[in-house]
Amino acid sequence: MSTAKKTKKTKKATPTAPAAPAPTSAASRAKLSRIPNQTQDWPGTTTELRPQPDHGDSSWTPRGRLSGKRALVTGGDSGIGRAVATVFAHEGAEVTIVALPDEAEDAKATKKAIKALGGVCHVIKADLRTAKANQRVVERAVEKMGGLDVVVANAAYQMTHPALAEFPDGQVERTFETNVFGPFWLVKAAQAHLNEGSSVVLTTSVQAYSPSEPLLDYAASKAALTNLAVNLASQFGPQGIRVNAVAPGPIWTPLIPATMAPEKVSGFGSDTPLGRAGHPVEVAAAYVFLASDEASYVSGTVLGVTGGKPVF
Repeated sequence: MSTAKKTKKTKKATPTAPAAPAPTSAASRAKLSRIPNQTQDWPGTTTELRPQPDHGDSSWTPRGRLSGKRALVTGGDSGIGRAVATVFAHEGAEVTIVALPDEAEDAKATKKAIKALGGVCHVIKADLRTAKANQRVVERAVEKMGGLDVVVANAAYQMTHPALAEFPDGQVERTFETNVFGPFWLVKAAQAHLNEGSSVVLTTSVQAYSPSEPLLDYAASKAALTNLAVNLASQFGPQGIRVNAVAPGPIWTPLIPATMAPEKVSGFGSDTPLGRAGHPVEVAAAYVFLASDEASYVSGTVLGVTGGKPVF
């Protein structure tokens, strides 16, 4: 028989999970239907954008959809790439971003933002216009993360010109090297490191379906990339690797004031059915879905995030 002295029972507090940050509603984000005239030197920086875009730093509600996954995101320093890297980290993925040396400031800011979330972000500086550069990037990413589960080929180049005669020598080559050859070489280098259940996501564009004359080379490159996604999905399918693409519409990123005339910037996105440009985080949700196991039977598909513009 126990002789221990009885003590008064006290009610234990029920453990609760840490509260997720309150999501920022679409109504409370910066209004992108009223973007002021502005210009930046190429490739542009996030800090100079007015208004500031939402990358999901505090507006995204994590659900653990990418826990344990290792993701490589090219063009991850700003814009769509930064938002993708940020929400991937929110969802539990370890992330490696690739940025041009000229974009070191934005890449540093992205890494800092992800670290503040408790995530892990590695940075690789590289110009992805050669096969060797893509091979090195994949090798370094695998070294840093110990493997690879998700590849997001997002790095892109665009520059607008009002007429064909004004396109400078070398621009078409640069556009296709960045937007088509780069992703081709990246996925080719990554294939050996991907296993069943891995996911590849290419960033195409609404321009592939509704091309603008000032972006004729960019639009053509994105149409080629869309075709590449379908072909890769067919080739990778037997390995259990899914390949898809996201086709963003007008999204507010540094590339816009760095490549468009100031008077065009003010009306950016106003021609969509929703009447405004989109925030990068509004596109990033599509990448999370395609990278997650929720999309286990989705391959060879293009998801349009366009504010209502058709992608068919």
